[in-house]
Amino acid sequence: MKTRHTTSERLPTPPSYRLAIKTERMIENLVKNLSGENEELQMHCASAIFKCAEDEETRDLVRHHGGLQPLATLLSNSENKELLAAVTGAIWKCAISRENVTKFREYKAIETLVVLLTDQPEEVLVNVVGALGECCQEPANRAIIRKCGGIPPLVNLLTGTNKALLVNVTKAVGACATEPENMMIIDRLDGVRLLWSLLKNPHPDVQASAAWAICPCIENAKDAGEMVRSFVGGLELIVNLLKSENKEVLASVCAAITNIAKDEENLAVITDHGVVPLLSKLANTNNDKLRRHLAEAISRCCMWGSNRIAFGETKAVAPLVRYLKSNDTSVHRATAQALYQLSEDPNNCITMHENGVVKLLLGMVGSTDETLQEAAAGCIANIRRLALATEKAKYG
Repeated sequence: MKTRHTTSERLPTPPSYRLAIKTERMIENLVKNLSGENEELQMHCASAIFKCAEDEETRDLVRHHGGLQPLATLLSNSENKELLAAVTGAIWKCAISRENVTKFREYKAIETLVVLLTDQPEEVLVNVVGALGECCQEPANRAIIRKCGGIPPLVNLLTGTNKALLVNVTKAVGACATEPENMMIIDRLDGVRLLWSLLKNPHPDVQASAAWAICPCIENAKDAGEMVRSFVGGLELIVNLLKSENKEVLASVCAAITNIAKDEENLAVITDHGVVPLLSKLANTNNDKLRRHLAEAISRCCMWGSNRIAFGETKAVAPLVRYLKSNDTSVHRATAQALYQLSEDPNNCITMHENGVVKLLLGMVGSTDETLQEAAAGCIANIRRLALATEKAKYG
């Protein structure tokens, strides 16, 4: 007997297969068959779109051939679960393109997706939440989800165990939390505590996704400092995740620490938990995403006690200077701000100077990015002030 694979268990689709489907002008035919009467054929066509719509060109072709409306219409057929899984999967992947999300909003697909957040098999839920997570990237849709009562069932799904579902639901809840009105509901439902507890999940993908979701929650909470302190052991837990081997976990945790450290009391607590040496240990990295968020975390953590001096003693300064050679301008901005904070300590100025920071920063003083410009100029000014003071002490 042949075993049936669920959609989530299917193997990744090789690029050659996706290419074959496109070159044979099959997207057009797949779309045509979505509007037919044969449910099995509709399911196979939606499933093929689900597999191929990871590819941007395919997503555009589906829209171009008018495939988004029939997909939205098929959402109302919630009895046939196999068809529903394929259709929701196709909508999820098509929604990666913003133009498609606009169309789905026109076709009222978001409201129907919210209805499907309860009493569905996991395979369908993974896709529904994935689709809502993509749609949530647009502010108007975050309000639609709230008005349709979608936030409570989303928060409810944070208690699940399915890895794929948890990755998708954390992304959706995090996107919803960027709206203060949504954040009030998430907080009231204890959603932030649930996100925080997912940091203990054994899967790095879930840990990272939860940490990214925690960032907008802290940014948009009424009293974020107090909220974070209310999680017993929460700050120690997040600091310990800096020992992870996974780059995405590290970048997301650095981003969360940047937000946590805006509150002075919490910054003092994470300092006691050893955040400075752990951040310094990560400094020798070539990963630009991690570099950016690490530099932001270092910059923010400099605001407490003798942390500036401690970063110098734990050898974070010289590797940071090298970040200025990155090709990523967001890395330059974050690094210049961190170096500016660190340059308030004379020993750090010496280390920076020895590592050729002035030449690198001089080029950035003329940047069109004002934040970068000011941080670069401020750092050079601090180094210059120290050099003048040293000369004066030497020669009187």
